[in-house]
Formats: sequence, C-alpha cells, structure tokens
Amino acid sequence: MQKLVIVAHIHTQFPEKFGIPRQSGLVPEALGQIVFEPEYRNPDAVKGMEEFSYLWLLWSFSMVKQDKFCATVAPPRLGGKERRGVFATRAPYRPNAIGLSSVKLEAIHLDETLGPVLTVSGVDLLDGTPIYDIKPYLPYTDSHPDALGGFGEAHRDDGIAVSFPEQELYKLPERLRDTALALLEQDPRAAYNKKTDYVYGMALEDYDIRFTVQDNCLTVQEVTRRDGTGWEKIK
Repeated sequence: MQKLVIVAHIHTQFPEKFGIPRQSGLVPEALGQIVFEPEYRNPDAVKGMEEFSYLWLLWSFSMVKQDKFCATVAPPRLGGKERRGVFATRAPYRPNAIGLSSVKLEAIHLDETLGPVLTVSGVDLLDGTPIYDIKPYLPYTDSHPDALGGFGEAHRDDGIAVSFPEQELYKLPERLRDTALALLEQDPRAAYNKKTDYVYGMALEDYDIRFTVQDNCLTVQEVTRRDGTGWEKIK
C-alpha cells in the first residue's frame, strides 16, 4: 500500500483551535493560502485548476492524539453527551485522522520561490495544517440538494447575536472585521461549555478577541494584539 505523503500546508488565520468554523464554507470570509512542498511546486501540477471554482482538500488532523479505536464519539453540536458512531460523524478522533473540506478557489499566484500558491476561502483548518491531496469540486456529481443531513441538519443555523463595540472592532484591521463578526456569529463555544460567567478568548491572526455571553448575546469585551507574526497573505 502506498504511504500517504504531505503535498502542501495551508496557512490560515486560525493559530488556535478555538474559533475555527465548525465546517468549511460556513464563514466565506475565512481565508487561507496553500503552499506546496518543494517536490510538488511544479506549475504543471495545477494546470487547468483555474477552470474550477471550488476544491476538495484532504488533510490531517495534525493535533489529534489517539492511541486506540473508539467506535463512538460525542459530537460537540449534540452537547458532548449524546454519542454517535465515529463513521457517522466528522469528528477528528478516528482510525485515520483525515479531514475533508470544500473551499472556494480565489486565486492562483505563481511565486518565484514557493511556486504556485493557492488562495482559498471558506476554510476551517488550523494554521499549518498538512494537506494530503487537492481535487476539483464537480457540481454535477458532488452536489446533492436532496440529501439527508442527519443530526447536523438540526444545527445548521446555530448562531448567536453579537454585540461588538465600535471602539473594539476598529482595533482590528478593516480586512478582518467582517471575518471576526462572522466567526463570532457562529458561536465558537462548545455546546457543552456555555458559561455565562466566563471570559472567552478567540485568536484571529495577530489578535485576541475576548468576549462574554449573557442571555444569548455575545458581547466583545476587548481586542488585544498577540505575540508573534501571525498569518501574512502571500501577494
């Protein structure tokens, strides 16, 4: 059997797990850039990709540590208490820690050093996530409007009202403001960890967004700069 190899890494605006969208496409404003490993930087490898508007990414849950197989998992959307079969969920704790995301292809840039760099949107991946493969999304066969969505369908519109004081919102660069609002409206808290007397912190690039929740309204308390260089878009 051929061994899986890492063909690329994606650089995203999410330095930490908390706050990452639950699924790809939920936050169209969330950007990422895919940089191929040196042996796959031949521009011919992406020839014709510009003909497609969406891509499938097969990637690694690189931060997951699991020593034994568990037949069931407790999806966060079900409050972390109800269990489902691992193969009936998209949980990261599985025999092969492989993730699947559908992202929009925004641009292909040919960098002198890095080769073809893909800018994609609607991402749900941690910064630095290894990618095993990239395939085009084919709407005539990949889209199934009449498909059943299982327990996930009941939570597709989960969200929360957001109060983001202008003085704090304007501490973010203009390019991040819509992204921050969209992420917060998804309610980044786990369904089993919704405290009303707690200050949460969500990382977005070089910023920490601290917020509280009361009466189903999320209120941003403070925006601060983080240490480090963070995500920087390749032009």
